Amino acid sequence: MHMIVQRDTRAWRFQVWASFAVAVFLCATGLNYLPGQDIDRAFMVMGYLFCLSATFVLSKFVRDNQTAKIDTPMWRWVVFGAFGFAMMLTGWGLWRMAINETYKAFLFVSWLFLITSTFTLAKALRDAHDANTLEARLNARATTTTQPVGASAVGSH
Repeated sequence: MHMIVQRDTRAWRFQVWASFAVAVFLCATGLNYLPGQDIDRAFMVMGYLFCLSATFVLSKFVRDNQTAKIDTPMWRWVVFGAFGFAMMLTGWGLWRMAINETYKAFLFVSWLFLITSTFTLAKALRDAHDANTLEARLNARATTTTQPVGASAVGSH
């Protein structure tokens, strides 16, 4: 029996990476030209990086626990708490800045674009990993079932 391993298309992978790159570019541009004090800029850069990291961690946690709970309840609190805290802290920092409302809107939308594209990128990377793992298992099973008894996998040509 031949099984087909489903993979994302090349066009989808390109779109995922392009969206993530555009989101990073927009955030970096907005933060680079952020009017105000350097401390505000530094706070927002840290907040964006905190959100980015927390998004990858949350994505991994959810995917790892989708079929069975493998993590402890305390780790669940840490993961969801860190994501919530990162989002709230960054949102608070953006809200309290004394800058033009249009500029705030640009930073807010680019920040949300970064978060959503990060979730999508994390899923695409995990899907590729799962497909590679499944394909390796299927190939290993195919080689062990097609070899005659006593033949080795290496140099059996």
